[in-house]
Amino acid sequence: MTRSRVECLDGLRALAAMWVLVGHCLLLTGWHLPVLGDPALGVDLFIMLSGFLMVFHYQLRRDKEPWQRPETWLKFWTRRYFRIAPLFYVMLFVALALGPYLYESRMVIDAFLQRVPQAPERYLDSGLKNIVAHLTFLFGLSPNLAYRTPLPDWSLGLEMQFYAVFPALMLLAFRLGWVRSAMVVAALGGLAVVILEFMSVHFPMPSFLPLKIQVFLCGMLLAGVLGQDQPRPLLHLALAVALAAIPFGDGYGLEKLLMREALVLGFFALVLYRMLPGAAGAVARKAAVALGGGIFHVLGELSYSIYLIHLLVLQPVAAFVIARYGDGLGAPLRFAIVVAVVLPVVCLLSWLTYTVIEMPGQKLGRAVLQRGRKPVLGTTPAE
Repeated sequence: MTRSRVECLDGLRALAAMWVLVGHCLLLTGWHLPVLGDPALGVDLFIMLSGFLMVFHYQLRRDKEPWQRPETWLKFWTRRYFRIAPLFYVMLFVALALGPYLYESRMVIDAFLQRVPQAPERYLDSGLKNIVAHLTFLFGLSPNLAYRTPLPDWSLGLEMQFYAVFPALMLLAFRLGWVRSAMVVAALGGLAVVILEFMSVHFPMPSFLPLKIQVFLCGMLLAGVLGQDQPRPLLHLALAVALAAIPFGDGYGLEKLLMREALVLGFFALVLYRMLPGAAGAVARKAAVALGGGIFHVLGELSYSIYLIHLLVLQPVAAFVIARYGDGLGAPLRFAIVVAVVLPVVCLLSWLTYTVIEMPGQKLGRAVLQRGRKPVLGTTPAE
């Protein structure tokens, strides 16, 4: 029953990117709004999307690329590397070069909002150890290096850990089924978190996979419904709702708990609206189709660039507005001015980087895969 396209995915990526951008604008201008002011929830939506997409894309390829073949693993890792790495490498060195300037901007913001100043090493560490850890994507495994650049890249280290274990997760799902395998993996993640706490190991951001594996599993479970001959959507949904309530990773208040549950329920309705009855299915279908086209499609394509770039623009702009106007502007007006400047600039830069870096990087990845194929006698390789 796997479909070749799920309409809403572009729009959900766009919404996640905008959520993170707007949430950081709220945080750095001092205006407090519930839900929107928590960019971590936007990151959770990205994580859920990642879990869903990895399973969904595999299901489209499983006839020609079964996970039982090691070469399928290599193809998967190659695709993901060339999807993530080219833009990240460029922006990493841009961020390190701008580090002192961005640190000064953040000092202005933190002083004005009377917050604990950011650690200077997050902006100023251009040492070889830090650079190598980021180039190899191993930084997310270290509490000391996971939050050590001006980029919001802690989630990229987390993402790469998920990619590293994803083939094993799929093989486990084949053997135990989706529900039992998700419960086993979540239990192992919980055990790892307990061990970290026992050893007094603290990550400044949830960059270590066990801290967020339950959110990846939510997306995987919902994608798993599409690949079943006899789907059990309500069972998968119930387990995803339970997993979303696990209090790992970020601080958990009632508002965050309810929002994470709402994310799971909304995600379920949008990607599986064909399984909803009557008016609920019709409404969800309209929303899913609307999220699949127009500006949502464009912003969905740019979402990775928007996510990676926005803080490099936002912090200097917010610092300038604060230094120029100070308390002369109320927080809502300060926020509106910053967003009015940051949003178009970030979107323009994201379009440029998407065109000049992301697309060529993905093309290079396809070329690497093409060259790595061994043609069968009498045939030519084909993608």
